Amino acid sequence: MEVITEQQILEFVGQYIWPLIRISGVLLAMPLIGARVVPARVRLALAFVLAVLVSPLLPPLPDVPLLSLRTLNVAVQQLMIGLAMGFSLQVFMQIFVLAGQVIAGKLGLGFAAMNDPSTGVSVPLISQFYSITVTLLFFAVDAHLLVIEALAASFYSIPIASVGLDRQALLMIVGLGSWMFSSSLVIALPLLTALLVVNLAFGVMSRAAPQMNVFAVGFPLTLVFGLLLMWLSLVSFLPNFNTFMYEALQFMQTLVQNP
Repeated sequence: MEVITEQQILEFVGQYIWPLIRISGVLLAMPLIGARVVPARVRLALAFVLAVLVSPLLPPLPDVPLLSLRTLNVAVQQLMIGLAMGFSLQVFMQIFVLAGQVIAGKLGLGFAAMNDPSTGVSVPLISQFYSITVTLLFFAVDAHLLVIEALAASFYSIPIASVGLDRQALLMIVGLGSWMFSSSLVIALPLLTALLVVNLAFGVMSRAAPQMNVFAVGFPLTLVFGLLLMWLSLVSFLPNFNTFMYEALQFMQTLVQNP
């Protein structure tokens, strides 16, 4: 009769626990799947399925006892790596939300806000429109499969051990803020420039006809022109999405490179 030792049980459990922690961190921080509307049980079930699929492909796991301080250190490092990877995707989604807020403020629609079910905060309608569009494109171009591929590759670039992200990786995460603001400005700048020309035209009209109420006439016309220009600017929405999505995936790969 074959006897199963305690060491064999710990090795079997560790084979799934270590990747489960990193995968859970990614699913917790990433958009869409990590949204508040997604039940925690669904995220946990998805993380467990991914851990089972990824575990046969992993490099040799660290030989550490599961009930020790070193195990706690390894678990924290894996969770931090997963949260960092998911946070980079969250910043990618916020690029379009921030662009929608800038455009809504210029159109005078900053007051027209609704509750975003994914974050639980109020955002302008244009931001919500961009967010829904990005969500549909995210799954339409199979970006979720690319995220899973990058997650599986991270176990080779940063194997499961007590060493996690270094100081350079943390500085890269901080630098995501400037990338978010500059990228959102790229999306909103064409529309802001066109609206500036429209406002200058209304300024000339007010000087030519002082008796005309610019506020009564200008607001609805600015809104109509703004929505028309936003519709025309959707032509460049998919190229911008592809560009920023590629940059986000590149950041994830660079983040988990060997220090």
